[in-house]
Amino acid sequence: MTGTTVALDPNRNVPGIAQPGFSHTVRAEWIKFWSVRSTIWSVVAMVVLGAGLTALVTGTSAEWLASGEADESPASFLTWGMMFAQITAIVLGTLVVTSEYGTGMIRATLAATPRRGAVLAAKALVLTTTLFVAGTATAFAGYFAGNAFLDAHGIGIPLDADGVLRALFGSGLYMAGLGLLAAAVGLLVRHTAAALSIVLALVFVVGTMVFLLPGAWGEWIGKLMPGNAGSPVTAVVSFNPQVLEPWPGFAVFTAEVAAVLVVAWIAFRRRDA
Repeated sequence: MTGTTVALDPNRNVPGIAQPGFSHTVRAEWIKFWSVRSTIWSVVAMVVLGAGLTALVTGTSAEWLASGEADESPASFLTWGMMFAQITAIVLGTLVVTSEYGTGMIRATLAATPRRGAVLAAKALVLTTTLFVAGTATAFAGYFAGNAFLDAHGIGIPLDADGVLRALFGSGLYMAGLGLLAAAVGLLVRHTAAALSIVLALVFVVGTMVFLLPGAWGEWIGKLMPGNAGSPVTAVVSFNPQVLEPWPGFAVFTAEVAAVLVVAWIAFRRRDA
């Protein structure tokens, strides 16, 4: 008597068992995302760093800015704290992927939803929605808190001034993009510390050091680095005159994130959990 091996197709229809749709996958990812304390703490840290530091720096600089001796525009400080809030977006984007590999939860996720493209899309949707809303709300909170100090010294920047709304909503867009970039790198390396090190170094260290390279090519490489290309959209007036204009720079940043995400998706489909 010979035994036979039956290959089970996880994508086939099983009588009496409904196939999970994309909405079910999104709901599952939403529950997982908000059921861990790291999500809450990351969002809280974003608000504290983004809005708190903007208010603190604007408050301590308002008198200097109003004196006429400042070489910076008061508008430059209205989203100042978002430079540090970037860290929380990177951390959250990394953990949304690597935490599942660290605990082995990814095997249960893929057993429940074998379509890996749907899993990745659901993670991306939950992550970017959260970071866009939290990032935009943080930027608005920082603006109102910081601008109150500027108003007290007669140099307030109205909400409808050139570049203000673009910077506030752009902060949310940039946070979402950074989260996606971190998630893509996390999917490639599948290790929290390694993914954090790569993305933080790329955004904060390498992006600054490349401007030290000689010649025009060094300047252009610096402009095209992800952090340098994407961050101008978050600033009403940029501190760095070498970077690209806000929307062209953000377009470059979006293309870079998309490229890394495609590579991560291909690796996710081909590798075992």
